[in-house]
Amino acid sequence: MSTEKARRVAVIDVRRTPFLRSGTGYYDLMAWELGRFAVKGLVAATGIDQAEIDQVIMGTVATDVSTTNVAREIMLGAGLPESIPAYTVTVACVSANAAISAGADMIANGNADVVIAGGTESFSDPDIKVSKRYRRFILDLTMYRRPKTLMGKLGLLKGMRALDFIVPQRPAIGEYSTGLSMGHNADRLAKRLGIPRDEQDRYAEFSHTQAIAAIASGVLKNEITPVVVQGSDRAITTDNGPRADAVFSGLCKLRPAFYKKYGTVTAGNSSFLTDGAGAVLLMSDEKAKALGLRPKAYIRSYVFSAQNVWDELLLGPTFSIAKLLKKTGLELAEIGVLEIHEAFAAQMEANIRCLESDVFGREKLGYPSRVGMVDRSRLNVYGGSLSLGHPFGATGARLLGTCCNRLRESGEQFGIIAGCAAGAVGSAILVENAA
Repeated sequence: MSTEKARRVAVIDVRRTPFLRSGTGYYDLMAWELGRFAVKGLVAATGIDQAEIDQVIMGTVATDVSTTNVAREIMLGAGLPESIPAYTVTVACVSANAAISAGADMIANGNADVVIAGGTESFSDPDIKVSKRYRRFILDLTMYRRPKTLMGKLGLLKGMRALDFIVPQRPAIGEYSTGLSMGHNADRLAKRLGIPRDEQDRYAEFSHTQAIAAIASGVLKNEITPVVVQGSDRAITTDNGPRADAVFSGLCKLRPAFYKKYGTVTAGNSSFLTDGAGAVLLMSDEKAKALGLRPKAYIRSYVFSAQNVWDELLLGPTFSIAKLLKKTGLELAEIGVLEIHEAFAAQMEANIRCLESDVFGREKLGYPSRVGMVDRSRLNVYGGSLSLGHPFGATGARLLGTCCNRLRESGEQFGIIAGCAAGAVGSAILVENAA
């Protein structure tokens, strides 16, 4: 989608909850409740008349069976008119990117004037399955076979063990098609590209240092809406992931988390399970002018990419950024703001190397040489997912909010947000300063 030949899509504002480590401040909240806070904060910050909203689209990953269309629960919980349609999307870690892109398409094509898009995630209370044998027993007993005699019911127990009743199926965050976790993939990528442990730990230190400085300066307040959890008399106003003690000297002492003997990926240089939500107000430029709202930025274009699940799972930013630059005719040097999802420090360093590699550019990206040199002074200057946290379905909203604010602060014309996702999917969105 390119809005240059259609209606311009304006980003009016972005609001997110503070991102918290799972199992902490949002321990008793469901994902829809976090999304409700983000949407209510967005509506309050912009003053948008709720009757003007045409559509709500939200991303999520760890779907709760009781709120399968979490977007609908979010907008109803936020008090929006029940006449507003809402739907949920999931594209792993770029789910919010997909929601934002879908909303931009609706506006660009004239199918909506005003859309709220974003995402939500909670890993404090994920669905946990009982064992497969126990599930089959319950379903056969109550739905499928439904034996009428005692002997028939007892017959369903044949082949079951005591542990089948008491040991649940542990939630796993992995790649279904390969059977490998994201962490194992990061370790494999680091080994293949020769990214040493110290380089990964230095990047992790950078992320935490930048995030701590951003919180201290108050710059992140422009994107955060405070949350008051029921039963508490204190508002949650900041992310609790950034750590002042996440310094190289401490990070380098941590043990490998995945390949225990030879791995280089640790808990310190990986993103952590996070709860949070974010919401974006999109509208046509004409509608913004009619309502007297000043856009922060415009969505110029977006792309999705797909790569090899074994070797390129975490290289989505490289493939999608290269594809986006080709599509728009821009050079990497023209992008003044880069906000890239930090799944792992190894993944970030790998993407930087691939964007800067002549060989990778020619062999994998269809470029005559490298895509370009990454100016690190333009990359994730307020920290990223390694420090601020990564609620899978919501990270794209945070990336967009930070990108828009940085464009306004710096005066740069273009910014790109990008991310990788399970299934070896990549996403990149080109944003233009509205100033």
